[in-house]
Amino acid sequence: MEATAQEVDAAVRAAHDARGALVDRTVRAAFLRTAADELEAARDQLVEAADAETALGPVRLTGELARTCYQLRAFAGIVDEGAFLDVVINHPDDTATPPVPDLRRYKVPLGVVAVYSASNFPFAFSVPGGDTASALAAGCPVVVKSHPDHPGLSELVAKVLRRAAARHDIPDGVLGLVHGFEAGVELIKHPLVAAAGFTGSVRGGRALFDAAAARPVPIPFHGELGSLNPVVVTEAAAAERGEAIGAGLAGSMTLGVGQFCVKPGLVLAPAGEAGDRLLKSLTEAVSDTDAGVLLDHRMRDNFVAGVAERAQLPDVESPVTPGSGGEHTVSAGFLTVPASRLAQEGEHDLLLEECFGPVTVVARYEDDDEVRAVLSRLPGNLTATVQLSAGEAAGEGRGAEIVRELTPLAGRVLVNGWPTGVAVAPAQHHGGPYPATTSTSTSVGGTAIERWLRPVAYQGTPEALLPEELRDDNPLGLPRRFNGVLER
Repeated sequence: MEATAQEVDAAVRAAHDARGALVDRTVRAAFLRTAADELEAARDQLVEAADAETALGPVRLTGELARTCYQLRAFAGIVDEGAFLDVVINHPDDTATPPVPDLRRYKVPLGVVAVYSASNFPFAFSVPGGDTASALAAGCPVVVKSHPDHPGLSELVAKVLRRAAARHDIPDGVLGLVHGFEAGVELIKHPLVAAAGFTGSVRGGRALFDAAAARPVPIPFHGELGSLNPVVVTEAAAAERGEAIGAGLAGSMTLGVGQFCVKPGLVLAPAGEAGDRLLKSLTEAVSDTDAGVLLDHRMRDNFVAGVAERAQLPDVESPVTPGSGGEHTVSAGFLTVPASRLAQEGEHDLLLEECFGPVTVVARYEDDDEVRAVLSRLPGNLTATVQLSAGEAAGEGRGAEIVRELTPLAGRVLVNGWPTGVAVAPAQHHGGPYPATTSTSTSVGGTAIERWLRPVAYQGTPEALLPEELRDDNPLGLPRRFNGVLER
C-alpha cells in the first residue's frame, strides 16, 4: 500500500484541480453536513474496522465518531455565517494622516493542505478529523497521509467522504489519501502543497516542520508534537480533598490507556500528610486499573523501556509499577520523586519528557519556591492544571498567582479539572508553546479554520471588479466591519 512518488504527485495534482469546486460557500457547507450524515450512516462498519485495527473499543470509537460528525457540522455553520472571512472595508478618508485610500480586505484559501493522521484518534485527528474539516471549510482540498496503525479504516473513511463530495458534484480529488513514510516526505515537499497539519511525535513532527521550512517556497506547518501537561496541587487543596484529587488523577492518566495527548504526565504535589493521602488514593485507584493494549508494539516497547529507565533514577520510587502487563498489554502505574531533583538540570530531566502511555510522575515539593523552580524548567504544553482549595478558588492565597505562572506554559489552563477531554467549541484552544505545537494556532474549535487562510487587501479597485464579499451592497450578507462599524 506504500504510495510511490508518482502516486503522491497524482493525488496532490487532483486536489489542486478540485479547488474550484469549493469556491461556493453554500456548496462547502452542504458538503460538510453530508459528510457527517454519510459517516453516521456507515457508523457500524467504520467502528468495527477501527476497533479491529486499534483495539480502542466500540464505546470509545463510537463516541469519537460522534464528535467528528459534530465537528464537521460545526464547521458547516461557520462557513454559513461567514465571519471567518474577516471582511473589513474602509472608504477613502482624505482627512486622515496619512490619507486612507479605498481599502477592502478579506481572507482567501491557501490551496492544497497536507494532513498527517494521528495514531491515537482514528477519526477525530485522522482522515475525517479537525485538520481535514477545517481545511475543507476554508475552501482548501486535502491530501491525507494515513497513519500505519489504521490504514484500512483510512481507506473506508476516504470512500465515505468522496461519496459525500460526489453528491455535490465535487470531484474525488478534493480528498486524496496516501500511505507510507516516504509518501509523507514526498507530500510535504510537493510544490503544490500550500500548508500542512500534523499530530504525532516530536521527532516526526520536527522532521516534517524542518522539511516544510527548507522548501524553495516554505509553507506553514501546524504541528502538534508532544506535551507533559503539568498539574500543580496546592497544599490546601490536598488537605481539603486529597482523596478526590488522587482518584481524579488516576482516571485522567489512565484514560484510553494513557494514549491522550493531554494526559497529565507531571504532578507537583505537596510533601507531608496531605500529599500522602492524595498518593494513597492514587495508589488504590491505579492499582484497580486493568492492563490495556497500546496502539502498536513500537509504542508498547517504548513505554516499557521508558518507564524502566525512569524508575532506575536516584530517589525515584514506584508505588505502583508501570510496565508490561503481558505479551500485548501494559499495566498502569506512577513514579514519585522529590521536586528538588527536577528543579535543576541533571539526569532527572528525563522525567520532564513525555512518556506515552498510562504513567505519570508525582514530584513532591516542600515549598512554593520548589514549585516555581520546576515550572520554570518546563517546555511548552497543550495544557496546565491547578487544583485549588475552595478558598483559593475564591481568591485567597496563591490561586491567582499560580494561574499566572501556568499561563506562559500552555495553550489551555484548567482550574479544578482534568485536561483529558477537549471540547469542540468556539472558545477552545488546542495548542501551546513549542514543543506542544509549532505554531500559535489551534487544531480544535472554530478558529482552527484560520490556519488555512491568508488575508488579501484590494486598494482603489472599482466595485465591478471586486469579489462579491467586498462589495458595498454586501450581496452575500456577510458579517463585516464597514467604515469602522461592525455589521452583522
